[in-house]
Amino acid sequence: MSAVTAKLDKPAKQTPEEAQAEIAAMVARARRAQQAIQNYGQAEADALVTAVGWQVFKNREALARLAVDEGGFGRYQDKIAKFENRVMGTLADMASIKTCGVVEEIPEKGLVKIAKPVGVIAALIPTTGPDATPPVKALGALKARNAIVVSPHPRTKRTSIAVVEAMRQGCRSVGAPEDLIQVIEQPSIAKTEALMRLSDLVVATGGAAMVKAAYSSGTPAYGVGVGNSVHVVDETADLDDAALMIARAKTFDYATSCLADNAVVAEARIYDSLRDKLIAAGGHLCTPEQKARLARAMWPDGGHIPTIDVVAKPAGRIAELAGFALPEDRSFLIVEEDGAGPDHPFSGEKLSVVLALYRYQGGIGGAIDWVNRIIGYQGLGHTCGIHTTNEAHIEALATRTKTARVMVNQNLNEGAGSLRNGMPYTLSLACGSWGGNITTENVSARHFMNLTWVSRPLKPRAITPETIFGAHWAKHGQ
Repeated sequence: MSAVTAKLDKPAKQTPEEAQAEIAAMVARARRAQQAIQNYGQAEADALVTAVGWQVFKNREALARLAVDEGGFGRYQDKIAKFENRVMGTLADMASIKTCGVVEEIPEKGLVKIAKPVGVIAALIPTTGPDATPPVKALGALKARNAIVVSPHPRTKRTSIAVVEAMRQGCRSVGAPEDLIQVIEQPSIAKTEALMRLSDLVVATGGAAMVKAAYSSGTPAYGVGVGNSVHVVDETADLDDAALMIARAKTFDYATSCLADNAVVAEARIYDSLRDKLIAAGGHLCTPEQKARLARAMWPDGGHIPTIDVVAKPAGRIAELAGFALPEDRSFLIVEEDGAGPDHPFSGEKLSVVLALYRYQGGIGGAIDWVNRIIGYQGLGHTCGIHTTNEAHIEALATRTKTARVMVNQNLNEGAGSLRNGMPYTLSLACGSWGGNITTENVSARHFMNLTWVSRPLKPRAITPETIFGAHWAKHGQ
């Protein structure tokens, strides 16, 4: 299909000046396209995002196949499901959001808020998310009447090019300029840097180096933090549901999501039972020798980032690399762990179907200690979850961990939005100052618009020293 045919021409060598000129021309086209829709009403903006979403949705099978064939990451059927969930979920989530004209009125404060576009958005795409990440970002950008330029990872550029072409067809179908959505067809560091400098906003999804570059570009930026989600299972949990949710998150698309469980922290009294249920759900419990082999295979250079050879690969392939055989019915690997930090690499983000299993004692405080130790190594600000029926445990975990999302009795992947929770749909999960980001929110359409506040005069409020300091005086004196 033409909508999913990626260009395969070999990159020509360019001087820095030529790269700069190429990106400047793209941004100029994006600005012209954005100006054509900057006065759209809400109905026009909604029609545009629906048309773009439909073109991605109807081509989801071909796009999913290209993503797997090109990058070698993830699983075909799961990528189809990802397109379905992310496209429809994002559209449904945004349906009630106002992004055009007056979006909020607060009469008692004399305030009116008017939404306006940001302009041209630079979208940086990770190699593990060339498929669903561009449309989720583009739908939010278009909803707020912006243009967007996609900078794909060179390893998976064909997939991102194909997705963008599908979205451009959506623009054409409703008479909107196709240059509202563009993609760098031969990406390079120089071009990405130029794009970030020339755009009005950067949305960077990817590794720490990418996010740091975005924040250093001189352009306002939304970045994401390192994943390394930790899932607590306490003594009150429904263990069958917990094991199902953990296995589902760990194996979906071979754990391409930064939300997929990296570690499970189980209360000592239910530890053995949960471990058995995880094995029944498809897990393989590694022996100490297999764990050692696995560590050498995943971190051959002794660093803290796993080799690309294991990222988003089937469990059998990872075991083969580690030098041991795995039964065909095993879908993920379990390693028992008792430490966190550089000397315990399994405590970090693994980007693979490998799960670290911890035992905790001492009540919920023991679980919180482990969560903080694990994310203190990698994953500050990202996500944790808990399976429990104890509300006090939920409150304690949420209050005493530096995490932006606390998922209760759910699949941790649902932190990026789900039909059974109220989290905003996104594939850009910010981690606040803990993770070096500007916000802790799920970056979505609300972040892609500027707000003008109109303030009208009110009857002056009476403020006196007595009303402000009276309680202080009564307790401490003047």
